[in-house]
Amino acid sequence: MNGGTDDVLGTVGPRLRALRRNRGITLAEVSATTGVSESTLSRLESGQRRATLELLLPLARIYDVPLDDLVGAPRTGDPRIHLKPIRRFGMVFVPLSRRPGGTQAFKMIIPGRAEPLEPDPRTHEGFEWLYVLNGRLRLVLGRRDLTLPPGEAAEFDTSVPHWLGSADGGAVELLVLFDLQGIRAHVRPGSAPKGAGPDGPAGDGPALTENLP
Repeated sequence: MNGGTDDVLGTVGPRLRALRRNRGITLAEVSATTGVSESTLSRLESGQRRATLELLLPLARIYDVPLDDLVGAPRTGDPRIHLKPIRRFGMVFVPLSRRPGGTQAFKMIIPGRAEPLEPDPRTHEGFEWLYVLNGRLRLVLGRRDLTLPPGEAAEFDTSVPHWLGSADGGAVELLVLFDLQGIRAHVRPGSAPKGAGPDGPAGDGPALTENLP
């Protein structure tokens, strides 16, 4: 293996450690999900174990980043994001950003139903920001029960019990910003803490910002 490749692979360990810590998960949790032993993962992060495709593929999946991002490969110059819808809790989440870590943007689609669902408020750490594109969103936030038409936005602390659904049974399309805790609770299979989820009455909710331009 040439020196250039060695240099690239030498940066994999710190990048893996940063991704794992940013997502707030332990080596044991990564090991349980990927099947890679904790000792191997620890040696990868410390640079004592050479990264291989066999090891990197499951890690790219659990961290939800392109393989190129793990090895620090340069971008090809194509700015387009290849959308891969994620179906969770009867909803569809379409990733709109691709940088690893931090706040991420999603298009969220709540399918139409003949009879609207009853609210089932949940909580998790973090915050959410949303903007209604189409349809009428019902947002239950603490003791508040609000209907947001297209063009209205809301931002709230997700430690307040909350629930998102259709106000009239029709489909709803949103733009949503999730922080890392929100991504874990809403989008990542098997990662939501007990009692967490996208369906969110109790306590006073924080302020809402509506009719944003």
